[in-house]
Amino acid sequence: MPAVPAAADVSRWVAYTDGACAPSNPGPAAWGAVILGPGGRDPEHARGFIGHGTNQIAEIVAAIEGLTRVPEGASVELVSDSQYVLKGLSEWRAGWERRNWRNSKNEPVANQDLWRRLFAIADARRVSVRWVRGHNGDTLNELADRLANEALRDARR
Repeated sequence: MPAVPAAADVSRWVAYTDGACAPSNPGPAAWGAVILGPGGRDPEHARGFIGHGTNQIAEIVAAIEGLTRVPEGASVELVSDSQYVLKGLSEWRAGWERRNWRNSKNEPVANQDLWRRLFAIADARRVSVRWVRGHNGDTLNELADRLANEALRDARR
């Protein structure tokens, strides 16, 4: 796996992330990420097994893992097929924080510890988000999905 560049090398980054949970949800969970650095560098591929979890947990962990591979202060586009993650970052956060981590139904926000971690990591970078439809021909989204599923397969061995 290539080393993460020094923080001084900050321009445009893109992080494609995906989570997987199989054969059931909840069940074994894993994540995959493809990180594109500035200047046409070779993409970094990363993946990992989480253990027992849900697809939502796997998607948040994928975003956390993808963004941590981008230097602090960098501008990064987070690309995902998870509207849960992208809306959490771009739309729901302010309301959750204003309502003391309660959702619109006045229930505690699920996966709050992971959300707090993701927000802290995102706050250290300039993050924009872009949704892509899953399994619809986006090569790098499909690669992130493949990496997550490889991590699941490796964990079963």
